[in-house]
Amino acid sequence: MLSLWLPRLPTDRIRRLRAKTLLREAVIGSREDDASNRLEQLDELSIVVARQNNMLRISALNDAATHVGLAVDLPLANARAICPDVQVHDADEVADADALNAIAEWCDRFTPLVALDLPHGLFLDISGCAHLFGGEAAMMNLVCSVLTAQGFRVSGAIAGTAVCARTLTRHVHGRIVRDGEEAEAVRLLPISALGADMAVVTGLRRAGLKTIGEVADRGRHEITARFGARFTALLEQALGHSDAPISPRKPLPDYIVEKRFAEPVATEAVISATLSGLAGTLVAAMGKQGKGARQLEARFFRTDGAVRTITVDTGQPVTRGEVIDRLFRERLEALSDPLDPGFGFDLIRLTASRTEIVVQEQRDLDAHVHDQDEVSALIDRIAARIGGKRVVVHLPQDTHIPERAVLKAPAQHHLLEAAQSTWPARVAGEPPLRPLRLFERPEQIKVIAEVPDGPPARFVWRRATHAVVRVEGPERVAMEWWRAGSAVLTRDYFRVEDEEGLRFWVYRDGLFEEIEQQEGKAVLPNWFMHGLFA
Repeated sequence: MLSLWLPRLPTDRIRRLRAKTLLREAVIGSREDDASNRLEQLDELSIVVARQNNMLRISALNDAATHVGLAVDLPLANARAICPDVQVHDADEVADADALNAIAEWCDRFTPLVALDLPHGLFLDISGCAHLFGGEAAMMNLVCSVLTAQGFRVSGAIAGTAVCARTLTRHVHGRIVRDGEEAEAVRLLPISALGADMAVVTGLRRAGLKTIGEVADRGRHEITARFGARFTALLEQALGHSDAPISPRKPLPDYIVEKRFAEPVATEAVISATLSGLAGTLVAAMGKQGKGARQLEARFFRTDGAVRTITVDTGQPVTRGEVIDRLFRERLEALSDPLDPGFGFDLIRLTASRTEIVVQEQRDLDAHVHDQDEVSALIDRIAARIGGKRVVVHLPQDTHIPERAVLKAPAQHHLLEAAQSTWPARVAGEPPLRPLRLFERPEQIKVIAEVPDGPPARFVWRRATHAVVRVEGPERVAMEWWRAGSAVLTRDYFRVEDEEGLRFWVYRDGLFEEIEQQEGKAVLPNWFMHGLFA
């Protein structure tokens, strides 16, 4: 387990952001001497403050602030007294979390099992993959050197358990602990390195136990009785006596293929050719186990640490490389934010996040047997270009409530269900009972009726008065009381036609006896326009 700790993450993030701003200003025409002077200011004293117990305290600081005596948890007033010209920034936990996630995305190039160690750390499960980078030491040096070049201060350590590796990073950089040597490696480290609650650390210090070794020499039942089983489990993991699995940010894909470049690539032709080659390799790997891809993900790792991800879904398991290549071409062409290679990509990875077993179906001489496959392929291409949520099918629901009678579902995942659905048959020679499309929200109208519970004789909708000449109804629909939290009113629907031949679908919300029971007095019911007939 490789543990990475970024102790200066908030200040490093702010410094990188300011450096990018200054570089942008220099590019658009600011003077070089002014830009160089401002770049030197990036290394000045800088602290990040957050409100704790109604007081602003230091939550993070850079190396220059540490050298003048500032420390975490120091009140801002004291910090200004020590160093009046210190640069103060407000804490931004969301931006810090985004920066840590971006680093974790970049670390996916080494192993797909990357977990967050909040607030400023990462865990990388490097079991079985360290040899690809020249061994554990070479891999750790590579990761730390690249992060340092990107402007982050980082400490790394490798151990058999995540807690042991994390404990080492707090005081030792570059340590590699072999199996069985965890207890000796952490023995002389202070209790605070475990990352336990400060109340536990304070209690142990008051008891005269300052190092992990001193605590480890005491009986476990004593430690558990005084400080709880959670701290005992943490101690056992740091000593290597037990272990707990990490929680990776993303599930492990079913299949992974990738291509690394000795020199970064930036041309569209090379990127497309690489994707095509990876698609063929991926299909061959899945074909050996009789599987096809339902969700594919292409990831492009830039040399500056940025990572771009493109995902496509398919309605049926894909077993051909040219289909995968075409879907990604459609997706790349439809990107609103073009795939910016920057200084180039040094790694392109293609993964099958979700796969299914391909069922071989008996094909006969029917000319329409492939129609469903062609429709599914067309839907995949449209979804790759405009998004899967925008390509939908409508499924009938077993309910009389008009707005719930149809369910919109993604076409890629419900195409077969939509093809097998049965809709109410229309009576030949009769007009439709309900309009094809309804308003998203029924619009209230003013109605004049000849009798209280009769059909409308005249109504006003959108400031226009309509005289009713023909009426059909009512169609009485009782609401689903088991879905509503309170009493719901019965609707009486009418199909009406005005003098100009326009046909409307309106309803009266509630019967008179329902309204009297609810309001305690006789009131006129509300009327609503729910749809228009063609």
